[in-house]
Amino acid sequence: MAYSINSDVCVSCGSCAEQCPVEAIAETDGKYVIDADVCVSCGSCAEQCPVEAIEEG
Repeated sequence: MAYSINSDVCVSCGSCAEQCPVEAIAETDGKYVIDADVCVSCGSCAEQCPVEAIEEG
């Protein structure tokens, strides 16, 4: 199941995008979003997020 970013918690630091091995994370309007069709559910982004804004599901 793909991960998603809670935009209310995200601080737009970009650390998640740097960790994504399939480049499924992009910045849109100052916030980061995960493309569920590209995400391989590896969890690298969630492990890197300093504010725990990334959740599976």
